Amino acid sequence: MADNRKMQYRRIGRSGLQVSVLSFGSWVTFDTQMKDETAMECMQAAKDAGCNFFDNAEAYAGGESEAIMGRVVKELGWKRQEYVMTSKFFWGIVGRMRNMQNKLNRKYLIHAVDGSLERMGLDFLDVIYCHRADPHTPIEETVWAMSDIIDRGKALYWGTSEWTADEIRAAWEIAERHHLHKPIVEQPQYNLLSRGRVEQEYARLYDDIGLGTTIWSPLASGLLTGKYRDGVPPDSRGALEGYGWLAERLTNKDEIARVERLRPIADELGCSMAQLSIAWCAANPHVSTVITGASRASQVVENFDAIEVLPLLTPEVLQRIDAALA
Repeated sequence: MADNRKMQYRRIGRSGLQVSVLSFGSWVTFDTQMKDETAMECMQAAKDAGCNFFDNAEAYAGGESEAIMGRVVKELGWKRQEYVMTSKFFWGIVGRMRNMQNKLNRKYLIHAVDGSLERMGLDFLDVIYCHRADPHTPIEETVWAMSDIIDRGKALYWGTSEWTADEIRAAWEIAERHHLHKPIVEQPQYNLLSRGRVEQEYARLYDDIGLGTTIWSPLASGLLTGKYRDGVPPDSRGALEGYGWLAERLTNKDEIARVERLRPIADELGCSMAQLSIAWCAANPHVSTVITGASRASQVVENFDAIEVLPLLTPEVLQRIDAALA
């Protein structure tokens, strides 16, 4: 069972905020695959393993994901000082209302953060993200709005998710020029099959502006677990209604063949393929935290045991992993 004494903690970029290198997120699972009781079991299992970073977004399950997480934290009686709570804004949840969907303008962002705080029952969020870039709103307006939200005490830090390196740099430079709160973090997809953005596109930002990353999909939506080699299990996210696009990728024979070349390495290390993949993400020093997901507490425990695999990823093992996927 995962041991919280083994958890490692890293600062997000150059900020002083320390987060567990493995964390827990609610995308897809909350409301879709689990309700309050199972969510409570999963979140407590994560916390028992040393997790202090919990990821959410306004758009997840149309706001219900935030509501579930808020109710769980209240029911468990966690002290606010014990955890880092986040949310992300862009897609909107109030339907096709002008200024309230696919936007990062000031009006939307103020409404969005207030809605998240109400659903989660919190006075402030630790980190808020611009969930995507908005080509129709000047970046300067977005930067001012995010900085103002922090000044009003509704959030402590802000960042971006799936922005280009140029967009992130532009936002940082605007904040620098006007003495505003700078973005400290980006939340990109990163895993053994999706590496370019984190390893190449953002490469100069780590030293230039001190960018941190809280990466999502370390298991490529489950593909890297190896459980899809015989088809889509009925209890997996690939079997969910409306996720046919995901099932198509998860059953791609060429991708499965690539992933299966990792199995001998995992077997030699005495770990699951999921643990190998999660630990590999954490081995990147530019990754502040690896956001994991699960639909039951036993999955949380297995995922967080990846912290014990991390020391086994020597340069030689990392080279073997690269060669297997080449």
